[in-house]
Amino acid sequence: MTRLIAVMVAAVSIVSVSQAYAQESTAGPGPVVVTIIPGGATFFTEGKTTKGPSFGNYDLGAGVAVNFNRFVGVEGEVSGALGIAQDLTLSGGTSNLKTPNILNYSGNLVVSAPNKSSVVPYVTGGVGGLSLFETQTLGVNSTGTFFTSNVGGGVSWYAGRWGLRGDYRFIAVKSKTDAPAFFGQETRYGHRVYGGLLWNLGR
Repeated sequence: MTRLIAVMVAAVSIVSVSQAYAQESTAGPGPVVVTIIPGGATFFTEGKTTKGPSFGNYDLGAGVAVNFNRFVGVEGEVSGALGIAQDLTLSGGTSNLKTPNILNYSGNLVVSAPNKSSVVPYVTGGVGGLSLFETQTLGVNSTGTFFTSNVGGGVSWYAGRWGLRGDYRFIAVKSKTDAPAFFGQETRYGHRVYGGLLWNLGR
């Protein structure tokens, strides 16, 4: 009997929270929002000490946000920055070479603006990792993983269950002593921008 009462109380609590969320979120993000990233760019600036070159990669990926209310949520992201052929300034001069493929993954806190419009600005920040894949032509002889942190923001537009999103991140990549000269022997800084498609669940 006690278990039955506890289960009923828990069920009523969950329903009440869901109804409260629905009442306060007539517009904007739902309890769960999936982002599909079909296109973007990640750009790393030149290293100051080791002179690792600046370079940019094509970005795509996905993320899932769980929102506690209309204003605060957490988001997990996974994205791939695909290497592309470009002019790289190396110690021996400038060469046109394909950059390494990169895998980014992070967990972030997302704080949305307190409005009831379908257009929702937000700020975000968090930590994660970056894996730089083997590219022997650039002296990257094995895959290496680095600790990262990021801050940024953007704007989401919701049209019921679907929407659009534009996002910017400033990324800091922590150095490692055993990193290749091309990337990672000193802290490197990058910029990532993307346009995403939103799937607003729980509506």
